[in-house]
Amino acid sequence: MGENKVISKKQNIILENREKLSISGVEHVDSYNEKMVVVDTIKGAMTIKGEMLNINKLDLEDGNVIVEGIINSIIYTNKDISKYKGSGILSKMFK
Repeated sequence: MGENKVISKKQNIILENREKLSISGVEHVDSYNEKMVVVDTIKGAMTIKGEMLNINKLDLEDGNVIVEGIINSIIYTNKDISKYKGSGILSKMFK
């Protein structure tokens, strides 16, 4: 009963005026401060960078998070990034 489960298998991101970011499919919040928020989603880790960032809503039971502030970037890191390593043109040149 103490487990947090994400109900939805989809992951959506809604960014409004670069000031309000709504994220669904969130499994947990790794870290946050006023310049960076790192969340683990069903599609991989997501890093939100900006200024005066604040987690306005956090509902891990439903998998929803709302981040407010000045949002400068959103970066994904794939859960299984190893399958993409070695697939670029440089890796083919140096084999």
